Amino acid sequence: MALVLTEEQTLLRDSARGLISDKAPVSHLRQLRDAKDEAGFSRDLWRTFAEMGFSGLLVPEEFGGSGLGCVEAGIVMEEIGRTLMPSPFLATSVLAASALSRGGSAAQKSEYLPKLSAGSLLAALAIDEGTKHRPLQTKMQAVRSGNGFKLNGDKAFVVDGHTADLLIVAARTGGTAGEARGLTLFLVNPKAKGIATERTVMVDAHNAARVEFDNVEVDADSVLGEVDQGGALLEGVLNIGRGAVASEMVGLSEEVFGRTVTYLKERKQFGKAIGEFQALQHRAAQLYIDIEITRAAVLKALQALDADIEKAGLAIAVAKARAGTTATLAVQEGVQMHGGMGMTDQFDIGFFMKRARVCQELFGDSNFHADQLARAKSY
Repeated sequence: MALVLTEEQTLLRDSARGLISDKAPVSHLRQLRDAKDEAGFSRDLWRTFAEMGFSGLLVPEEFGGSGLGCVEAGIVMEEIGRTLMPSPFLATSVLAASALSRGGSAAQKSEYLPKLSAGSLLAALAIDEGTKHRPLQTKMQAVRSGNGFKLNGDKAFVVDGHTADLLIVAARTGGTAGEARGLTLFLVNPKAKGIATERTVMVDAHNAARVEFDNVEVDADSVLGEVDQGGALLEGVLNIGRGAVASEMVGLSEEVFGRTVTYLKERKQFGKAIGEFQALQHRAAQLYIDIEITRAAVLKALQALDADIEKAGLAIAVAKARAGTTATLAVQEGVQMHGGMGMTDQFDIGFFMKRARVCQELFGDSNFHADQLARAKSY
């Protein structure tokens, strides 16, 4: 498949770019941060997002969505990355919608997917329990109790978990930490008895949460997919999320590159624009090449997800690892080439550096995915 967007995908990109650049520039994030907004994002803007159909991109048409694919979700995420727009799109419209579409029962799909598509229900994926992304190391216990289960344990780094109306929680109904066998996904009401949620504002002014589960009771109808067989479903959903975050980092990297090139043309030193100095030209050229290679790798991975999600793991690992290293290079070069002012809070370039660092960690950093590739090649 060609590594270019179709006409329809280009129209989607232009539509998303027009809305996001107009309604959510970087100053929008700064305003939310400075005001210590309780939600951390604009609910009015999210309603507009939903009205334009973006919240239902991955929801099947029969449940009110567009029934599009990961490439289209990646297109929207790339535009979000350009302005660092705080939004529940990743948690709700990508991760939760994918989990329910792929693993939900007929009743679960009918209950939740129309609400996700309409933007009236916010959801979050509660997976990690430590400081690093290690889904197979899940220790949280789900013990059978009556007609259901009791959940005990803690979850960290739950993206937009403080505003969620629904949690999708990974817990162990069998096996031991490190095994895919024995993982089960549960749909949990975050207001249920025994749940304590603590909002954590991340370094990039986006939001996550710590969630504690103390003998939280869920019934058998809350199981998403099959008991003990949630590992494959979870990995597929995470790969979709990884592709989306990689797309966000492509948009972030390109925006930083554009801002930096503009600065190189405007900033004068020794009587001429600093962009005339060959050393800076070489660095800018290398960054441009890295971004374009990464863009191709990410688009290829998203296409692989849409073609056959079970065979897309290696392509996603390449894309997420490369997007992380490229975004890191882009923000480091951007800050350095902007000189001392690049380190100040009043200048927007620092926001991109902080977001790149968070995106690196989301669903596995470059080292995590490089290790995945190494393990795959060893067999």
